[in-house]
Amino acid sequence: MISIHFVAVALLISLGIYAVVFRRNLIKIVMGISVIGSGVNLFLVSLGYREGGIAPIFTNAPQTAMVLPVPQALTLTSIVIGLAVTALMLSFTIMLYGHWKSLDTRKRRLLE
Repeated sequence: MISIHFVAVALLISLGIYAVVFRRNLIKIVMGISVIGSGVNLFLVSLGYREGGIAPIFTNAPQTAMVLPVPQALTLTSIVIGLAVTALMLSFTIMLYGHWKSLDTRKRRLLE
């Protein structure tokens, strides 16, 4: 049975790919890449989910199933890296706008 989490992941990643491929504004392309990163983060968190699981913290909880902590740690690392990459892409966009006075990729080719 397909979980709603995986449907949301597919929707986010396909929306991000659509923005990257079919949009010509550099800001919208950066937003599409950020949406793809959010879809990947949701995928990582949903992989570690267990039905009826509890949080993996030090506690006196009875022996029950816990959710996996490794995908959560990978997601936190991915969020930090995604923030840095988004900031770098936006700074490149600002520099390109200062040089070309346009954010439209159809007006300028990158290899001139």
